[in-house]
Amino acid sequence: MSGHSKWSSIKHKKAAIDQKRGKVFTKAIKEITVAAREGGGDPNRNARLRTAILSSKGINMPTSNIERAIKKGLGEIPGVNYEPITYEGYGASGIAIIVDVLTDNKNRTHPELRKIFEKNHGHLGAAGCVAWMFQKKGEIRVKKEDISEDDLMNSVLEAGGEDLDTSDEEAYLVYTQVSDFYKVKSFLEDKKVPIMDAQLTMVPKDYVRISEVQAGPVLRLMEELEDHDDVQNVYSNFDIMDEAS
Repeated sequence: MSGHSKWSSIKHKKAAIDQKRGKVFTKAIKEITVAAREGGGDPNRNARLRTAILSSKGINMPTSNIERAIKKGLGEIPGVNYEPITYEGYGASGIAIIVDVLTDNKNRTHPELRKIFEKNHGHLGAAGCVAWMFQKKGEIRVKKEDISEDDLMNSVLEAGGEDLDTSDEEAYLVYTQVSDFYKVKSFLEDKKVPIMDAQLTMVPKDYVRISEVQAGPVLRLMEELEDHDDVQNVYSNFDIMDEAS
């Protein structure tokens, strides 16, 4: 199992815990609100909103919460005005990190994130310093116990998917071009493929391989960034080597 998948597994298990705490709902509501504000309230004409709604349904958010968040974004009911910002930087062992933020006070968020980076042997960088190391892709997770690899691969190829990653312990990861994301997802749904969740994500072009010992400060940094109230998504390019590697 690759190290990236180890982090992916940790991240999704953590998301399940956050969901119980309601934290994941808060992040989803903020994303829907900003998406509606920037592109309008019709998900058929607003790809970002469509993705946000899709993600929200994946965590079983009530429809009433989704509708209220859209109304906040459209200014139909009062709400906080969030600003989207992307920060880039480096963690221990030279790993690259991208942090997507929605904040109502960037003068508060920036120094808080800088402190988290520095405390965990990293540092914030200038805009664009690591973005070139990543590609935006569609990612669809399918539980392994629900379908065979061969059956899923056939469906992915037929749907026009780009890649099938089998390295995660629990789930297959189907990757698509951004332009094909909804087409592939709809095709798999029509084929009754049981989708766990689906999202647009940033995938590294290459990975920085680190040992399990080096992974300690890296994972602490990632988890602290994920825990920050203003942080929506954290992406990185590290890959933890197995002890036998």
